[in-house]
Amino acid sequence: MNRSTLMRARRSCARYAMVAALAAALAGCSLQPIFSRPAAPVAGQFPSGDAYKYPAAGEGGTMLPATEIGWRDFMGDPRLQRLVEIALYNNRDLRVAALNVQQMQAQYRIQRAQLFPSVGAFADASRSHAPSSSGSSGNTAQSYSAGLSVAWEIDFFGRLGSLKDAALQQYFATAYARQGTEILLVSQVADQYLTMLAYDELLAVTQNTLKSSQDYYKLVKLQFDTGTATELTLRQSEGVVEQARANYTGYVRLRAQAENGLVLLIGQPLPADLPPPAGLGNQAILSDIPAGLPSDLLTRRPDIQQAEATLRAANANIGAARAAFFPNITLTGSLGSASATLGGLFSGGSLAWSFLPSLVAPIFNAGANQANLDVAKLQKDINIATYEKTIQTAFREVADGLAARGTYDDQVGSLERYTQSQQRQLELALMRYKSGIDSYLTVLTAQTGYYAAQQTLVTARLNRLTGVVDLYRALGGGWIRRTGDAPRSADVPPPRAWSPTYSEGRS
Repeated sequence: MNRSTLMRARRSCARYAMVAALAAALAGCSLQPIFSRPAAPVAGQFPSGDAYKYPAAGEGGTMLPATEIGWRDFMGDPRLQRLVEIALYNNRDLRVAALNVQQMQAQYRIQRAQLFPSVGAFADASRSHAPSSSGSSGNTAQSYSAGLSVAWEIDFFGRLGSLKDAALQQYFATAYARQGTEILLVSQVADQYLTMLAYDELLAVTQNTLKSSQDYYKLVKLQFDTGTATELTLRQSEGVVEQARANYTGYVRLRAQAENGLVLLIGQPLPADLPPPAGLGNQAILSDIPAGLPSDLLTRRPDIQQAEATLRAANANIGAARAAFFPNITLTGSLGSASATLGGLFSGGSLAWSFLPSLVAPIFNAGANQANLDVAKLQKDINIATYEKTIQTAFREVADGLAARGTYDDQVGSLERYTQSQQRQLELALMRYKSGIDSYLTVLTAQTGYYAAQQTLVTARLNRLTGVVDLYRALGGGWIRRTGDAPRSADVPPPRAWSPTYSEGRS
């Protein structure tokens, strides 16, 4: 290529660059509505009354909110801590949520790329034949071309920018969904583990009841055989034995199903080297977590942040739907060389370029653009209602957790004293029955009451602990591992150190 050809190519490129720069300067207009976060449709304070007891601030100042309390400090059972670690590494729902984040990140990059010019290289060769009007063999023509092509849609009315903003907010929403999945997983593992402990205690209680009822039955059977007890008394004693045996079988089934649920959550069979479990009554779970204000939930709860990001995406889609009413401006150009022969493709005088700006304005499309705009607006209204419902649901979950924390301690204390009373009644009834003072019906009533009191106590202890765990989750707790750790971004998975081979010595 000679010098004059090169100069013409440079001038052509300069003109094209000036046009592109002018188009870029004119671009950037956005037709998106100004986003305004809807007001929280809940009261400014959490409920108060007999059911609610709020912890006072400690001597060192205000207690830490749930989001700043690591789950290892919240739940002190080493066996439970290990199960949570395994679940964070293996759980398939959490793995899918992380992959969804990566997918939406790629979708965002695809949408963002639409704002930039696309550049490609081309090389064409053509050969054609046309007959001659004089009847001769005709003419054969051939051409060769090579160079670069550029296409760019000028986002003058912000359509592409709005679509990019929508994709970005959808990516944020997916990241918050992943964070919510992890927080929920921590609480689910804890709840399922505590349920297993409760069934273990119910099995122990039922087994003790079965053994004692069998001993009583043997005593009554001996009395019946000697003629000192009636058949009614014998059948009543036998009924207690069979009822206890049936309950024991049922608890064995429920215990196995609870373990299956835990195995599903952690994503693998229970390891054989787990630390020994702490009993249901010895669980070191923090309960004095301050609730704060309902407005705090807007930044603590990932499901609320997800709903807001989805709402922002719908708001951006309105801008894209509005931009569809305006012309679509596209710049297309190419720069290269063309020649009738392959050998002359890069010789002097072979410079070829083209610049093809186009403007396409909608005139008639049977109302499709207006319908798309209506859909975008309706979708935003739907997302507003969803956002408000998410806040209301979060408010209700926290309020329920606070009511559980404020009442279960007193209920468990009363049930413990009631169970002790029922145990003493059974001891006295058995003494009076053996002394011939009362009938076996008194023993039967006392035994049934003591067994029922033990079952109710175990259930109340379980509900108290799971209520605290659920309150921790409802307040946004469960995202950081240890108190004082810097919180990760919503799209960042747990460190690889949280694997089943994790060693406390490396923490």
